[in-house]
Amino acid sequence: MRLFWVALQFLTRLPVRLSRFEPAWLNDCVRHFPLVGALVGAVGAAVLIGAAQCWPAWVAAVLALTATVMLTGGFHEDGLADTFDALGGVVTRDKALTIMKDSRIGSYGALAMGLSLLLRATLLAVLAARPLAGAAVAVVISHAWARAAAVGVMVTLPYGGDIDHAKAKPLALAVAPRNFVIALGWCGLLAAAAWAWGVPAVRLLLAAGAAAVAAMCMRHWLQRRVGGYTGDGLGATEQLAEIAVLLAFTAAL
Repeated sequence: MRLFWVALQFLTRLPVRLSRFEPAWLNDCVRHFPLVGALVGAVGAAVLIGAAQCWPAWVAAVLALTATVMLTGGFHEDGLADTFDALGGVVTRDKALTIMKDSRIGSYGALAMGLSLLLRATLLAVLAARPLAGAAVAVVISHAWARAAAVGVMVTLPYGGDIDHAKAKPLALAVAPRNFVIALGWCGLLAAAAWAWGVPAVRLLLAAGAAAVAAMCMRHWLQRRVGGYTGDGLGATEQLAEIAVLLAFTAAL
């Protein structure tokens, strides 16, 4: 539970208070990132279902997306924008890392964030027009599995930035593979619950595959351009994996 509270404090704006803190906890709390994602997704799903009772699907979708962005403080969206600003152009590794640290947003970052928000809002609107129970499951799973994808990138790559200037230094150290195994365990439990709820197994397998492909593509891109992961790169991984999972759930099969 202690590691879960650390993960919740790190990934959201919820006012979590800890009596003490050990840097190693931040390294190990990544095992619970999917659980925090499920919580964020549950808030988004609740808003989507509630709003769909009063407004058209696209309004409910924007409100649900707004709720999740507010809950996380745009944490992952910021990483997406910084990553695409840094890696969208042809620059050296050192220049790319410098761009990532720049708080200003450029054309690549603005395009990436705008298209991401537009695509997620559209996909949520598609879900809101369908049976709402299935839509809620899709939203929860998309947030949980997307954060597991980021953990997978973290475990399989070294840190690619300057460790001494890392904002969350413990996460710049080696993350034990057991943390990824536990994260996958949370994903498995969510998949089992969704299957019991009536979601077809083929849909869940397609969504899991989509998240894995997004993670592998981001892993390859980060390794090739900066030699490892960065915090911003993990945020971009979460965003792209979230989109991939939503695409899998809305695809016509």
